Amino acid sequence: MDGVPLRRGPLQASVRQSLNETALQLALLNRRVGGRLELKDTDLECLNLVHNEGPLTPSVLARRAALHPATVTGVLDRLERGGWVARERDPANRRAVLVRALRERNGELFGLLSGMTTAMGEILEQYSTDELRIIADFLERTAAAGRRATDELATEG
Repeated sequence: MDGVPLRRGPLQASVRQSLNETALQLALLNRRVGGRLELKDTDLECLNLVHNEGPLTPSVLARRAALHPATVTGVLDRLERGGWVARERDPANRRAVLVRALRERNGELFGLLSGMTTAMGEILEQYSTDELRIIADFLERTAAAGRRATDELATEG
């Protein structure tokens, strides 16, 4: 840039700090959303996992959420009572149960997230298609690294 070499260390530190701030702000947003929906933080995290990765067995959900199975039972009881998930028999294994996200209350959830969704749309509009590809690649790699780190901690404990 203008013939001056860019020092990567400070820029990399800035990216790490920004990721930390983003994680913090999203956690706080989720807490506010959960409060409006009368869901605990853990409930909302489990609902998000079931939405993104489900249907899941309760044991897989417990592992992914790093929760004790008894805790997941309580979470699922609350989510089921609230109309967020359903527990159903696994058609491939009649002895197993799968947790499936219900979609009936998505409008309520999406409504609470609409401010962030709108802001993200405005931010993303400022980037070219090539820049968006780079951002998407970075975020995908970052999420994968986070999952690996989480899995590693799970096997160490």
